[in-house]
Amino acid sequence: METKIGILSVVGTPIGNLGDMSPRALETLRAADLIAAEDSRTAAQLLAQYGITGARMVPYHKFNEREAATSIVEALLRGENAALVTDAGMPCVSDPGYLLVQAAAEAGVQVTVVPGACAAVAAVAISGFNALSFAFYGFLPRTAGEIRKVLRRVAIEYAPLSVFYESPNRIAETVALVEEVLPESTLCVCNDLTKKFERVYRGSPAEVLRELRENPNANKGEYVLLIYRATVPEKEEARLSPEALLVDRMVKDGLTPREAVSALAKERVAPKGVLYDAALRLRTLLEPKGGASDDE
Repeated sequence: METKIGILSVVGTPIGNLGDMSPRALETLRAADLIAAEDSRTAAQLLAQYGITGARMVPYHKFNEREAATSIVEALLRGENAALVTDAGMPCVSDPGYLLVQAAAEAGVQVTVVPGACAAVAAVAISGFNALSFAFYGFLPRTAGEIRKVLRRVAIEYAPLSVFYESPNRIAETVALVEEVLPESTLCVCNDLTKKFERVYRGSPAEVLRELRENPNANKGEYVLLIYRATVPEKEEARLSPEALLVDRMVKDGLTPREAVSALAKERVAPKGVLYDAALRLRTLLEPKGGASDDE
């Protein structure tokens, strides 16, 4: 007799408020033969809140994803039903899971989803920004230099509404960097959504930074940072690279790179930091080997 293949269910769990666990999620977890959990202790505590005890837990986290995915798929092919959960929110969204889903699908296993809370989507929903389209870029880098690089890409490459996760220990420093690189953007900063210290900050980077510094609980809970980019004038030159913008202005108006940076920044064609970086790249490309440019 042929063994019936099991089903893998990707199950969303609350990001804070236990009332956000759906009846279908509870039904799926009660019926699962095994539960693949990012942290089995956290999952056991969560399930105990709903009276689900004695579940067979299989550790599945970023350090054992490939090995665990293989053993879980083998169980699925034996006919066992599996549920995938992470510590909070939707698996696979800045959390482990995609390798298991990928392996299960490739093995011919049915994969279904039990939707649940997601901090990024929740933040977009309450931001008040036009979210006809947006992009989620996960966690920001840890160093100021790397964050600046990301923000400069936000200025010219990323979606007009860019969404990031950030830790409470770095949020003020990060917003200060947004003020430096994207001072004319509009922010919505969501803290501790659905939990004790829930708060939403809205306004310019300078306004949000001031509120963060005045809040004694600002270092509690996780953050979602939404950056709504200032509108770039609809000009043909706005579609050019920063380097091309500089060369075009230098040739047309007889400007030095420094003067071209100032002129384009004043016209708000691109942020000054982005143009300055482009000028440095141009200087490296154009200056003779063994010599230095006398432009500056």
